[in-house]
Amino acid sequence: MPREVTDGEGTVWSCAQAYAGLSEDGEGGAAASRAEAGGGPVEVVCTPSGGAKTVRLELAPDWEQSLGDDALVGEIESRRRS
Repeated sequence: MPREVTDGEGTVWSCAQAYAGLSEDGEGGAAASRAEAGGGPVEVVCTPSGGAKTVRLELAPDWEQSLGDDALVGEIESRRRS
């Protein structure tokens, strides 16, 4: 289930862990293994409601519970600046 946060500009971001294209055989094999094992960072895709570009983040596996809304917005804004 996607998690939604709103940044300071009023953009609503819908964030969800990225599983598409992950497979044990393919290029995403290591990421798929980490996602299944619960270790290492996971890839999270955040899609904006407006004209901003989608961002990809690497977050802790428990990001949905451990990362507050302000911290998630901070991660999005930091990634957009880089």
